Amino acid sequence: MDGLAALAWQVALGADEALEEAPLDRLSRVAPAPRAMPVAVVAPPPPVPGAANATEAAAAAGTLDALHAAIAAFTGCALSVTATHPVFAEGDPEAGLLLIGDAPTDSDDRAGRPFTGPAGAFLDQMLAAIGLDRSRLLLTPLIPWRPPGGRAPSPAERALCLPFLLRLIVLTRPRRVVLAGALAARDLLAGGGARGKRGTWQTLTVPGLAPIPALVTEDPAFLLRNPGPPRRRAWAEWRLLRRSMDDDLTKS
Repeated sequence: MDGLAALAWQVALGADEALEEAPLDRLSRVAPAPRAMPVAVVAPPPPVPGAANATEAAAAAGTLDALHAAIAAFTGCALSVTATHPVFAEGDPEAGLLLIGDAPTDSDDRAGRPFTGPAGAFLDQMLAAIGLDRSRLLLTPLIPWRPPGGRAPSPAERALCLPFLLRLIVLTRPRRVVLAGALAARDLLAGGGARGKRGTWQTLTVPGLAPIPALVTEDPAFLLRNPGPPRRRAWAEWRLLRRSMDDDLTKS
């Protein structure tokens, strides 16, 4: 069947329009070219807005007072708008022991001080049980502002606030750090997270400083809500801190 006869046959069958822009030889044995599959392009994660400004503001602070002022003046984090007060470090910056909690509680937010309210009172009891009080260490939250409603701070919010905490560590140069909370351990220890890191000394690495021994324990607010095994485990960790401090006295 020639082309003209084939066209007449299709017209007789009722075909009245072409379905392709170009003629297609359907008797050819050549297989059509496979359609190209779309390639998914994974975009790199966007930078945290304001992170560069936070890093610059923290680096410019040469003293704790200057760092406190830099945090109070910082507007690059939305949490600073919703919080009542920024919560800065409190205690003895030369004690050699730094306690880092998670986000401020509602009572911390109202007072502008870390570890206040029922959770702070419970922390005071744990410190007294190993012969310590607030005058013999420095206390600070992981981030300076309480998230609205007491929700957990997002990874982006924690990353934005991290330069201020690292600058605090550089300025105070603690000999030991206690990470009282899962978020603090996740953000500051290599590998992230507190799982498998409890009950032993870990290594906290901060640019510009020698490695710092770090002990992971529970947040006092969590222990206040969860008696029993969590408290017994935390008590063992606080005793480990006390033994380490006593070893220093023995060696000196």
